[in-house]
Amino acid sequence: MNTLKVVNIKCGGCEQMIASSLEKEGITNVKVDVANQTVVFEGDIEKAKSILAKLGYPEETSQEAKSILKRAKSYASCLLGRVKK
Repeated sequence: MNTLKVVNIKCGGCEQMIASSLEKEGITNVKVDVANQTVVFEGDIEKAKSILAKLGYPEETSQEAKSILKRAKSYASCLLGRVKK
């Protein structure tokens, strides 16, 4: 199992978007912890990092974690995740 500490996870909509996006790309056993801002999964860690960053949930220690653009993307993913519930 791999664990990534990310930023910008706000709600169940974010959780849904992260899980479905990763699973669609072959990442399995995805567990998202909103309170701790972590994503636990089985699969390619670099692929997961890339997918998460594109969605607006970059790894906590990355340069992208400070990006306002990534924060805005996470709000869009959050909204889409809520709609798909």
